[in-house]
Amino acid sequence: MITIQNNKLKATFKELGAELTSLINLENGKEIMWEGNPDFWGGQSPVLFPTVGALKNEQYIFEGKTYELPRHGFARRRVFDIKNSSETEVIFELKSDGESLKIYPFEFILEIKYTLIENKLTVSYQVKNLSEKAMYFSLGAHPGFAIDTENGMNYNDYEIVFSDDEKLEIHPLVNNIISNETQTIELGNKTLHLSYETFAKDALVMTTMKSRELILRNHKNTDKVIFTFSNFPYFGIWAAKNADFVCLEPWQGIADLENHNQELTDKFGILKLEKNQDWKADWAVEIE
Repeated sequence: MITIQNNKLKATFKELGAELTSLINLENGKEIMWEGNPDFWGGQSPVLFPTVGALKNEQYIFEGKTYELPRHGFARRRVFDIKNSSETEVIFELKSDGESLKIYPFEFILEIKYTLIENKLTVSYQVKNLSEKAMYFSLGAHPGFAIDTENGMNYNDYEIVFSDDEKLEIHPLVNNIISNETQTIELGNKTLHLSYETFAKDALVMTTMKSRELILRNHKNTDKVIFTFSNFPYFGIWAAKNADFVCLEPWQGIADLENHNQELTDKFGILKLEKNQDWKADWAVEIE
């Protein structure tokens, strides 16, 4: 495990997947991240790369050849190198290799930088194309935040406040694939009230969400997590059945649409990165 810390926060990571596993508010000792209980969901904050969500039959086609990729790609199952670290920052790096090229025919470097500044953790991503050809990819974050259901609290006490949305246009998931239909959730005062039933039909997947700041808060006390992100056009909100967490997920890319032809270059939300170009995005969580 790798740890960074300042006088406000302590963050812990594992090299497998460069995954954030703990974020502790040092002022009150409270754990912000989901514990990763495998009875519900063993993840905590996996990195989704080079695809987000599921592919039809876990396959895609590129230049006439069919490749297989698991849901959310392979980065979360790879050990990252530590490129650099200090007391308050760590940079992880994943490079393409012989194994990755068998299932994803592009040479790349993926860097993930975690930085603590006061009461905020910032997570920055950089993808660089080292191939001689254009590279096609998606990337997403999947952090799970703990919901306190002890000391008289329950899941229904929590809500998510959106900075700029009065309603949400949801793309339903059917067997992990995006339905062509859409549904609308009206928000009172830009607020989504959480309950276990919110995710009864899987994640809330959005491709037109306007907000770039969300506040996860408990309306019974002052607990608050401020979540911001940039250069991620899509968003997902999810929790496992009856589990005490909620994931706030900024994405570049989504699961396959049900009418997708499986061609990687035609995939909705896929990014095309030319030779030697790079792409950057980030998210941050501020604890109050």
